[in-house]
Amino acid sequence: MTLSILTIAILTVLGAALAVVLYFVAEKFKVEEDPRIDDVEKELPGANCGGCGQAGCRAFAQACVESEDLGKCFCPVGGNDVMQKVAAVLGREVAAKEPQVAVVRCNGTCENRPRINEYGGYQSCRVKAALYSGDTACPFGCLGCGDCVSVCQFGAIAMDPATGLPVVDEEKCTACGACVKACPKNVIELRNKGRRNMRVYVSCVNKDKGAAARKACKAACIGCSKCAKVCPFEAITVENNLAYIDYTKCKLCKKCVAECPTGAIHAVNFPVIAPKPAPAPAAEVEKPKTSEE
Repeated sequence: MTLSILTIAILTVLGAALAVVLYFVAEKFKVEEDPRIDDVEKELPGANCGGCGQAGCRAFAQACVESEDLGKCFCPVGGNDVMQKVAAVLGREVAAKEPQVAVVRCNGTCENRPRINEYGGYQSCRVKAALYSGDTACPFGCLGCGDCVSVCQFGAIAMDPATGLPVVDEEKCTACGACVKACPKNVIELRNKGRRNMRVYVSCVNKDKGAAARKACKAACIGCSKCAKVCPFEAITVENNLAYIDYTKCKLCKKCVAECPTGAIHAVNFPVIAPKPAPAPAAEVEKPKTSEE
């Protein structure tokens, strides 16, 4: 009995001593947190999507407080409205940024890029890409397993069963970039929405030479450079047999769209111009009869 009481007493004293030591250690090494972090976090959408480049909204709030330039911080979900509120909390100014949207750069529909084998493994683009180049002749295009769909927290992307490709709902897309990171083929890109949501981009990432690319997909970019030559704004470059349109230079003239021989360049949300009606045939004027007639 005495031994049990002695053991309990020793453990109690030892625990109390350790608690005192831990208290003084915590006080010595504690880090004071800026109270503005809480204020900034309250203005954020709370999606914790990682689109800002931080681990979550709390980390983003801390980055905003600690950053000397708010222009380096941007919440893609909240957009410019949220960033203005963050700037107001911190007593700073922040310039508005162009809204962006995810763009699928692949023309490899079931019609353009027929299957040459069947994949029977786990339905994941990342797993599929690790095993082989894909079940079509194009080793660069979309693998069609929908990893991008599963990571989107906003329901902004879905697989089209008719084409086998993902389709982005630009009204729901927040440009968080989760789908971009999830795609092992780098088919998805964030681009500026553009003036009146109009965009022109090369919907292909195939870097093979023209003949091989065209054989793999009927609508592939063949690197012919016709689009670059016709662009009056030098917005198009061709590297590694692949054309790319710089959206910061593109003026939406669509000359490249008309010039592309394979239809690899897409123009989105442009108004459809109705063809001009054919002019009506001129009415025949009846000649006056002469006296001889």
